Amino acid sequence: MSKLYIVPTPIGNLEDITFRAIRLLKEVDLILAEDTRTTAKLLHHFGIETRMQSHHQHNEHRSIETIVAQLQSDVTMALVSDAGTPGISDPGFLLCRACIEAQIEVECLPGATAFVPALVHSGLPCDRFFFEGFLPQKKGRQTRLKYLAELPYTVVLYESPFRLVKTLTQLIEHVGEERRVCVSRELTKKFEENVRGTLIEVIAHFQQKTVKGEIVIVLEGFKS
Repeated sequence: MSKLYIVPTPIGNLEDITFRAIRLLKEVDLILAEDTRTTAKLLHHFGIETRMQSHHQHNEHRSIETIVAQLQSDVTMALVSDAGTPGISDPGFLLCRACIEAQIEVECLPGATAFVPALVHSGLPCDRFFFEGFLPQKKGRQTRLKYLAELPYTVVLYESPFRLVKTLTQLIEHVGEERRVCVSRELTKKFEENVRGTLIEVIAHFQQKTVKGEIVIVLEGFKS
């Protein structure tokens, strides 16, 4: 029976993959991978020999029609990103929507995603939060920062290590130096780091070092 599985993969520590994810990656007819080279390392580690096909942000608009047609031919596929859950700041939404519209069954497995552990151990309120993901790099960036600065609940951002200090500095322009923040990088990996404090304190920390790894910024909400 045709089916698309959305399969989360580890964000760092390979032990975080589920038994169910491993089983399905072995059983499906095809794995759609954001980067086949990255996914090949994961498959090799777990002895998975399923055929792969590239599916990423640069080709997803062109490839969706072909993939949906394949799925209508009674095949099963698994969609994976390089790390974490597809569709969360990664390719996945467009294909998922197209399959639903074509009445192809879609099943999403629970699993790793970077913002949840970053949010929980930030020490900031997480009963309500706003997930922004990546900010616009140019057009609309300042408008989004102004909007986020006024939200009354915790805000979660993704950022590259190369823009971390710049983004934290821009946040100060909108929320002030004393707003509390937690910056998490290399989550689940050997050199995981979680830096908590005011914006000015956290900036000072990262200005003293070369920043590497994926970044999650968790910002305290506005208090009236």
